[in-house]
Parts: sequence; structure tokens; C-alpha cells
Amino acid sequence: MIVDSIKPADILSPFIKSILVFECSESNTDTHLPFFADGFPGLMYHKSPNGLYVHPHNKRMPEFFIYGQTIEPIEIEVFGEFQMIVFQLYPFTLKNLFGIDPKSINDNCHDLAHNPTQNTKFFENLPENNDYKHKINIISHYFQELIERGKENFDHAIMEAIDKILTAKGKLLIAETAREVHLSKRTFERRFLSETGLTPKQFAKIIQFNCSLTQLSVKGYNELTDIVYQNGFADQSHFIRVFKSFTGQTPKQFADSQAED
Repeated sequence: MIVDSIKPADILSPFIKSILVFECSESNTDTHLPFFADGFPGLMYHKSPNGLYVHPHNKRMPEFFIYGQTIEPIEIEVFGEFQMIVFQLYPFTLKNLFGIDPKSINDNCHDLAHNPTQNTKFFENLPENNDYKHKINIISHYFQELIERGKENFDHAIMEAIDKILTAKGKLLIAETAREVHLSKRTFERRFLSETGLTPKQFAKIIQFNCSLTQLSVKGYNELTDIVYQNGFADQSHFIRVFKSFTGQTPKQFADSQAED
């Protein structure tokens, strides 16, 4: 399988975190891709003759869809060859670009073909070949149109708060963040939930977890306690509890499974 990460154009980078491409040309391969909470919803396009399924829901996915916050762990399964393009979106985009209540698609998805407010004719212009860079350009132009239409509606205080949480890797006080963006704690929490589908505390916890997951995946530690304290967890039991809630595995089980792969 080929995996590629592409930086979005500068005009898109405040709204799109990254663009990921997964490709497999083997016709007899059963591919399993685990996905865990990372704080970013997204748009996914896939070309897979045998279909793309999400487990444990056993759901066959449409060719183009928006997915919300992934809180419970999921696994994507594709049999045979496929191409998958994922636009990872910042969490304030769903409401203003797509008119979707973000909370309504937490651990769920939205088929763009069934959204009457979206001009999805651009899908028809996607080439049949496997030139993913051309497809990315077409989808990027679609996002530029959406951003131009919705740019006046973004909540800049929440955008700033999200940036602060990401910069701090989730290790900050919510009340302090609210003060820094000049909102009361109650107003901040209400607006954050409305814009992202998560409370600020949930979002910070997911970012904190995902930083620890990355460190565990790349083996960037000597002892497990290095991950615990570098990522701001109170103690090892707290870290294990949070990690298991998002992955269904203990850190040791996850590390062992990575070693097997």
C-alpha cells in the first residue's frame, strides 16, 4: 500500500489540516486501516470496486462523504485495489462550510450526495484514472468555493482557541483559554460545542491522547512514564484509562500489536 501526505494550498491551510492518500493496486488484498480519535473531521473520497466498509458498524460507505469527530475506535476494510483521498478538516468547518450540526455526526458520517445545499456536480469531473493529484486539485477548488461563501460566518474566537489547544497539545486550562479569547467560561463552552460538536475539555483530551498515540507509535520514548508525564497525564493509571477509552486497548497491547505488524 502507498501512503502519501500532501500539504494543502496556502489559501486552504487555515481550514484543512492535511490531505492524505492511500492506494493499493493488489486485487487479492484485504486491507484493514484502524482510525482513532484525532480531533479532526474530514471529507473522504474513495474509488474501490469492492466497496469500502466501516467496522464495527459493518456499513458500506458512499463514494463521497463527510465524517464527524471519531470518538469510538473504528476500522476501515477494503478488499482488493482501492484509492482513498482524505481531507482532514479543522473542527470548526462542518457547520460553516457544509451546514451540518457537527455534534449530529460525531462517530457518524454524512453523504454529500444527499445534501441539497451542496453543489456536488464537481464530483462528475473527477477523472476515472488514478491520478490522485488531479483529483485533489478538483476537490481543493470545491473547498475554495465553500470557503469564499462561508468566510463571514466563522467564529474567530473559537478558531483562535482551537489553535491554542493544538499548540499546547491539549495541556491547558479551559478557563484560562476562555479568558485569552475574551469569553466567559460558560459562553466559551457553549460556542465551542456549537462549532465543533465537542466541549473544549473533550477536544483537549483527544489532542492530548493523540499526541501520546503518536509517541507510542513511533517509539519515541524509553519508559511508558515518559509518555505519561510529557503529555500531561496525572499518572500512569490515568494515561492507561484514557488510552483504552479511545482505542479499546491498553498502551502495552497497542505497542505489542504495532511490533507484530
